[in-house]
Amino acid sequence: MMKNKITQDMLPAFQGVIPPTIATVSLDGTPNVTYISHVQYIDEDHLAISRQFFSKTWKNINENPHFTVAVNCPETFSLWKINLYFEKEETEGDLFDEMNMIIMAIASMQGMEDTFKLQSAVICKVESIETLVLNGKIN
Repeated sequence: MMKNKITQDMLPAFQGVIPPTIATVSLDGTPNVTYISHVQYIDEDHLAISRQFFSKTWKNINENPHFTVAVNCPETFSLWKINLYFEKEETEGDLFDEMNMIIMAIASMQGMEDTFKLQSAVICKVESIETLVLNGKIN
């Protein structure tokens, strides 16, 4: 089932319990998939991705602003593939500060306070959402 808005049932997937993955593609078509620390819900049309140390991913986003994030709900085991479009990055302000606190908490739990420095909040527009697993059942 495809949709283009983030719904209430998806919100637990943004709590950081299960690490999200991000898939990008370079200008020459080379794919890159990696885990990211945090995806922040902004509103039903926008998400923010934490940018710490993903140099290849960041290069790809700058070359090709269309990319995908996969998030899992720890309560229902639902899995969504969210197609995003990069709009801007923020390096200060309320959203950046909130995300920075979350990243610092994640780093503290893993004993990596010196490694997990938030460089920016990558603000993205939701283009489409595909439900891959709903309540533990593959769609």
